[in-house]
Amino acid sequence: TRLMASSEGKLVWASIQAHGGLGTWFDQGPLTFRFAYQPLNGKPPRDTIQTIDTWSARGRHQYWDDRAHEFGWDGKQAWHMGDKGPINPRFWSLTPFYFVGVPFVFADAGIKLTKEEPMTFEGRTYDQVRVTYEAGTGDAPDDFYIVLIDQETKRTGGVRYVVSYKGFFPNGGHTPEKFMKYDGDQTISGITLPKTFRTFMWADGKPGKEVTKRTLSEVRFEPQLPSAHFDKPAKAMVFLGWMGK
Repeated sequence: TRLMASSEGKLVWASIQAHGGLGTWFDQGPLTFRFAYQPLNGKPPRDTIQTIDTWSARGRHQYWDDRAHEFGWDGKQAWHMGDKGPINPRFWSLTPFYFVGVPFVFADAGIKLTKEEPMTFEGRTYDQVRVTYEAGTGDAPDDFYIVLIDQETKRTGGVRYVVSYKGFFPNGGHTPEKFMKYDGDQTISGITLPKTFRTFMWADGKPGKEVTKRTLSEVRFEPQLPSAHFDKPAKAMVFLGWMGK
């Protein structure tokens, strides 16, 4: 793999191996999971069952408490169906998966890696690798992530990140930096993923105020799921543009 060509790539590769390996990740079909997102500022939660095709980056979501409300990304366009919302299906269809899929998603094409100084948090020391993107990669090539890799276990301990999605920042720019800490572990079909995620604002070179909690549960691979599962349903509405206009 091209990751083995640099010291920072070897760190990411070691973390991928510690979480079960890239072959195991891709060989088991689409990944389904429940992702409960709870802001701590009083904004409404988002709790969805998500199924993601790890090969083609297509996704389909159902709300946990309202299975008739669905949205997704079919590889070319976003769509939504039902009355529950509001939500931006183009942005949200793959965003939770990207965090769940760390470190595997950092083996994708178009990624550039740079090693940073180690960081210590809550008694553990982590190597840090900055992830940036070549121009034209995805909807937000100006995003960056700094992945924390535990020096002892090689497991991913969290990520620092910004969001630069064009729908939110049409003239460029991004959100303030945040730090998402990965906690606990669960192993499904040989792949180890976190159980919970704590997100903090990043301020003065360290984690600041905690702003969201996320829970990952009901995880499974679905190798028999037909590809048509990710097609836009006939009754669904197409989500146009970056913000549905």
